Amino acid sequence: MSKDIRIRKGLDINLVGAAEQTTSKAVLSNVYALNLDDFHGITPKMLIKQGEEVKAGEPLFYNKNNEEMHFVSPVSGELVEIVRGARRRILTLKILADKTQKYTQSKVPDLDTADAATIKTFLLQNGGWPFVKQRPYDVIADPDATPKAIFVSAYTTAPLAADADYVLKGKEQELNAAVMALSKLTPGKIHVTIGKSSRSPFVDVEGITLHKISGPHPAGLVGTQINKIDPVNKGEVVWTISPQDMVLIGELLLTGKFNAERVIALSGSIIKAPKYYTTKIGAEISTFLYASGVNEDRFRLINGDVLTGSKTNTEGHLGYYNNTVTAIPEGDDYDFFGWNKPIFNKISTTRALTFSWLQPKKKYDLDTNTNGEHRAFVVTGQYEEVFPLDIYPLQLLKACMVKDLDEMEQLGLYEVAPEDFSLTEFICISKQPHQQIIREGLDLLQKELG
Repeated sequence: MSKDIRIRKGLDINLVGAAEQTTSKAVLSNVYALNLDDFHGITPKMLIKQGEEVKAGEPLFYNKNNEEMHFVSPVSGELVEIVRGARRRILTLKILADKTQKYTQSKVPDLDTADAATIKTFLLQNGGWPFVKQRPYDVIADPDATPKAIFVSAYTTAPLAADADYVLKGKEQELNAAVMALSKLTPGKIHVTIGKSSRSPFVDVEGITLHKISGPHPAGLVGTQINKIDPVNKGEVVWTISPQDMVLIGELLLTGKFNAERVIALSGSIIKAPKYYTTKIGAEISTFLYASGVNEDRFRLINGDVLTGSKTNTEGHLGYYNNTVTAIPEGDDYDFFGWNKPIFNKISTTRALTFSWLQPKKKYDLDTNTNGEHRAFVVTGQYEEVFPLDIYPLQLLKACMVKDLDEMEQLGLYEVAPEDFSLTEFICISKQPHQQIIREGLDLLQKELG
């Protein structure tokens, strides 16, 4: 029996350019890339050298702090470039893909009899572990920790993001395998949240605690669901996994092969025919971007959704954890006296000069213009209107900015991730970088107390 959750605080951002639910196969990419910034807090130690050949699923590097945690290649081919930054820090690994893919074949554990240690070792050695995240700190999970529960959000509310029900269609076998394995890694429950009227394949998966959620964004964020189901207190750990990553883990456990295939949503008002594409982790974005066509020469390309994604370009590569690529107009033009006239084409939570509240179902074609300048925090009470967690958002942000560890702990930093503040950042009249502030606060807390 499912448990219903109703989220009342939040804001749905209805944008033009949602992906049509049809899927095409993307053109094969020549070069695949892993951006090391995707693995926050990981210090890589290379296992192969530039110019060497690698198979799909073969380890490229390991975590310096845990040598058993391997990060594997999404494709077979030649490691043609190791891009380095300051102090020779590794930034990106680029692999020239083979025309015919070759995979490493690992011996799979018997899911009926395997214990937790066997499952962990298999996932660590074969590239499945980096998909398991933990809270606190929103980093790759510590395999030595025991989570009190595992959370999966199979409900999408972020603007123009890939629809979870659609991309998971037909993946029941892989999901069942992943749940069987993960259930041995926690003494608690595996909480899966779907939409109230969802047709998710998780409905037929055994061994989970199913929740049905409704309400505006950020109802689909796993942080919101954790807060409403089983909040994280000091000294506790929970793990989170995205649904598509569970599919990858399940297939790895069933076949012994690391299949980096992803179904991604190409969306946004700039795209002529927004739709879904089958591609692989690290693929060149241009291999599917121009297949759908673009309406303008200048636009903002985002690796992820518009609230939490990162800026990229047409030469960029699909992020390791992303299943959405968004293209929207570049906001480099300004309205003369725009602050002093009625506004009908922008979204705002305030009713001063802005009339979006009169048309809640209207779809908007928004650009990247912040419509204001960076300034000190203004206490308006707006954050609390869209922030459904039982946390004081403004006070927590200020505690992070002044590096007050005691306040950060007491105000609930342990249970949040940067994405939980994406909506408050969107409506912030002070134009403060909320997600960056929270990320820096989490890093400090982990360094001092982790």
